Formats: sequence, C-alpha cells, structure tokens
Amino acid sequence: MVGFFRKIKTFINIIMNFPQHLDMLKIINVNLIYSELRRLKESKKYADQKCLIRYGHKMYSQNEEDGMIREIFNRIGYDNKVFVEIGVQDGLECNTTSLLFADWKGLWIEGSANHVKQLQERYSSVIDSGRLAIVNSFIDKDNVNAIISSNIKEKEIDLLSIDIDGNDYYIFEAISCISPRVVVIEYNSKFFPPIQYCMKYQETFVWQGDDNFGASLKFLEIKFKEKGYSLVGCDVIGANAFFVRSDVVGKFFLEPFTAENHYESPKYHLSGFPVGHKPCHKTLENNSTF
Repeated sequence: MVGFFRKIKTFINIIMNFPQHLDMLKIINVNLIYSELRRLKESKKYADQKCLIRYGHKMYSQNEEDGMIREIFNRIGYDNKVFVEIGVQDGLECNTTSLLFADWKGLWIEGSANHVKQLQERYSSVIDSGRLAIVNSFIDKDNVNAIISSNIKEKEIDLLSIDIDGNDYYIFEAISCISPRVVVIEYNSKFFPPIQYCMKYQETFVWQGDDNFGASLKFLEIKFKEKGYSLVGCDVIGANAFFVRSDVVGKFFLEPFTAENHYESPKYHLSGFPVGHKPCHKTLENNSTF
C-alpha cells in the first residue's frame, strides 16, 4: 500500500511541475535533432567536398538552406544579388531573409493577407529603402510574370525560391520575365527516383497536409534540364532541391546531376528546428550595418 501511495505522489509531482518537464522535453528533443543532423552530415555519403549538404546551416530558413545557398554563390559568384521568393509566410522561416543581412535586395510574394500586413508594418524601413518589395497575391500561371516584372527590372537575377506547397513546378515553368541563375524549389520526397510524379495543375490549390502536392525529384530533374538547369543538391531533410543554370554550373558541383545521385528521403521529423534565440522581425529592422 505504501508503494501505491508513493506512485500517486510521484504522479502528482509530475503534474504539478508539468511546465518544467515540458521545457526539459523540448530541450532533449532539440538536442536529439542536432545530434542526428550532425551524424547525417558527417556520414561517408556526404564526404565529397562538392556535396552541398556539408555546408548546410540555418539562420532564418526552415532547415539548412541558408548555408547551402551561400555555398552555391561562393562557388559561382554573384551577379546582382537580386532574389525573388514566392511563399514566405511571416518572413522568419524562408530562404531569403538571411540574404537581406548581406546586401541583397528583392521581392517577396505571399498569399496570406495577414502575413503581408505584418511584413509591411515590421519591415517598413527595409521596404522604404528599396531593398525589399512585398506583394500580397495568390500566385498562379497567369499572374506570376506580371507581378514579378512590375517589381523586378533585371532580366537576370541571382536567386528564385518557390515554396507554395503545390503548384511549384507549374509556376516555375510559367516564369519567363526573369532568368534566375539559381533556383530553390520544394519537391515531394515521398516519390523516390526513378519515379516521376507531378500533381495536376489546380489554380486555387491549397495543400491539405497530405501527400497530394508538388512533384518528385526525378520529374523536376528532367523538366529543369529541358529549361537549362542542373540539379546540384537537396537539403538533408528532403524538402528542397537546388538547381543551377547549366551555363554557370562549371565544375563546382557534385556530378552526376541526377535525382538518383542527389535524392534525399523525407526526414520531416528533423525539420523546423530552432537556432539560437527566438527569431523576430526587429532584428533585421535594427541592423546598424545597412
């Protein structure tokens, strides 16, 4: 009977201290994610110096795209440091926020009116300086060129990033007003090479959190090659693929430029991990180096 009451007391103590235990569990989970990412990146699979995954690092990207993007441009150089990103949400977990700390400029296109209102209020000085334009629009094949060309005057830009959880490939295919040197695009990593999959185009498509979205890596490899781009890598989580325009790809990246060589399986349980303190919009606004 004493043992029973001891168990009850222990259970009550756990309940009473639940917030502390929850914080501890979060810390343990983050440490496990860091350990697993480090283990993956140090494996023989990524030993080649040309492998982009070795250079992955997160500042404001969802995963480690920030570091991979910077490494790509370390290799091919910059042209004008102009970007277009389609699908940025609140700007605190996307592929180009970190570039705004490094003298880049560009355009964000976001479908959520609430997110855009926040961005316009919180990045007002960055917008006023001409370094960032923000457009609230649900992107489709018919409006994407008009929106980009109204805000970006350069024909050749350094980076295009697309993450809209659905019609990503069709939007890329429709873009003709710019010629990006590098493209980052989400892929559906459930479909491993050599499987080709691409959802049917639906103008008003909204992802429902299932496997009905986007395109497989093999499909993208083939279609991007037809448009003059080479697949140079994927992030270790299996979320984004990186393409470099074939006329500037040189000998800087790991060949062959195929889905079979660069495919990463879905590891979404490692996605969205925190880095440092909680991100906020004020950090960019208060940057004294501009």
